[in-house]
Amino acid sequence: MAYRVFVRNWWRWETDRSGMRRLVPDPRARKTTLHPRVKTEEEAQELCQAYNSTHKPGPLSRKAEYEDR
Repeated sequence: MAYRVFVRNWWRWETDRSGMRRLVPDPRARKTTLHPRVKTEEEAQELCQAYNSTHKPGPLSRKAEYEDR
């Protein structure tokens, strides 16, 4: 089985009717591919851990994840 490693934001900014900005979940966030084909799940986990340990997630919680292809 092959896996795809990608990054995406978990949150997005939204402005309500009163003009207040707040963070809301973003289930449709764009996924940016880091590695298109990884052979094992262990390798995909290692790549995600390496990315997440060297990149700050910021207010939108941008983190690496993986999915099977």
